[in-house]
Amino acid sequence: MSRKQLKLGAFLSVPGNHLAAWRHPDAVTETDMDFDWYMRLAQLAEHGKFDTIFFQDTVAVGGSDKLAEGNPTRTKLCRIVKLEPTATLAALAVGTTHIGLIATATTTYNEPYNIARRFATIDHISKGRAGWNLVTSQIEDEAGNFTADPHMAHAQRYERATEFYDVVAGLWDSWEDDAFLHDKESGRYFDPAKMHFLHHRGKHFSVRGPLNVSRTPQGRPVVAQAGSSEPGRELAARTADIVFTAQTEIEDARAFYTDVKGRMAKYGRHPDEMKIMPGFSPIVGRTMEEAQAKFQRLQDLLPDDVALSSLDRFTRGMDIEQYPMDGPMPELPETNAAKARRDLIMTMARREKMTLREVARSVSAAQGHRMLVGTPEYMADQMQEWLETGAADGFNVICNYYPQPLEEFVELVIPELQRRGIFRTEYEGRTLRENLGLTRPSNAFAKTHRDRG
Repeated sequence: MSRKQLKLGAFLSVPGNHLAAWRHPDAVTETDMDFDWYMRLAQLAEHGKFDTIFFQDTVAVGGSDKLAEGNPTRTKLCRIVKLEPTATLAALAVGTTHIGLIATATTTYNEPYNIARRFATIDHISKGRAGWNLVTSQIEDEAGNFTADPHMAHAQRYERATEFYDVVAGLWDSWEDDAFLHDKESGRYFDPAKMHFLHHRGKHFSVRGPLNVSRTPQGRPVVAQAGSSEPGRELAARTADIVFTAQTEIEDARAFYTDVKGRMAKYGRHPDEMKIMPGFSPIVGRTMEEAQAKFQRLQDLLPDDVALSSLDRFTRGMDIEQYPMDGPMPELPETNAAKARRDLIMTMARREKMTLREVARSVSAAQGHRMLVGTPEYMADQMQEWLETGAADGFNVICNYYPQPLEEFVELVIPELQRRGIFRTEYEGRTLRENLGLTRPSNAFAKTHRDRG
């Protein structure tokens, strides 16, 4: 019997995920707007046979109010500006051949028709490698760029997201696979019976359709989802092909895996139709001592004020600076932003009896994800255990800076995974769905048309 195969995503967050790693002597900075740099990283991940690259996105400069107030801490932070991700994916498609191309697009401050059109276009350009990471906007800064109204409440954002997905998925089925005839002899360019209007009228959207992009190579682009709150899990069970998540302990990961996959049946879905991929930040050393020294070098670059700033999005209305850094971690207030991440941080703090300083430094290093420090064999052991005991189908690899950590992962960890027979040596197909082991979805309108006929 063949072994279960690991799926891998490369989370590309330039100049890096660790809040202070851009100061590392080996980190390449001044690359936020350098497309050639993104292409180099995408090709490196493809060389390592990663399933996909993934771009996170927000439609605001987070914490800009504090920057405007002259808070000097904000000037020490990276990831302030970034390329628009869907345009970036379209360009990367031209210089890659197999790796999947996934980007975040919020359902809170976008329109479904535009999102359906953008990702369908990328799927055509890439010949079937596009993916949409469906999220709701977390930070209040985003609201100020689109409306005079307050940021939507958490429940309202997910209600809108559910309807948003339904509209996008319906638009992707506007055309049947064989709708376009291109028949020069008869003069028929397309078959109008295979064009379908959506005629959606809901609480948040009214969309007629059809989409002015034909059905894509994958049928529909892959849909990823990253919410771990109660409504986020429900949305994932209903819609997601991939779930990006954050757990630091294997027991928590198993519980999440079982819970989310257990919800799929009520939507007529099989657990194998979804790949759950927790994130982790790798620090690879040829010995454990070398890996630990690399981690400590990164942490030595992290001032306390920068570390504390990593908790900003969880502390609205709370003056966290009044608490002693070496005292117990205070209870973070309930938030309208990243509810699940707030709960993860508090659970970690209570379980490990962490101080405020320890929590702040941990979140600064990995943003709530697991920091995996060790040899290639140790990393492969950990990944294999999670894969084979129902904690994960794969992982989102989140590097602290670039390019060295990603190069080391490709050069040292990937061969060890391949040696164990749990990761590919060649891509299985050309589309992202083929490489993930996901079936191509049927056209909902075509099925209805056949049933009636």
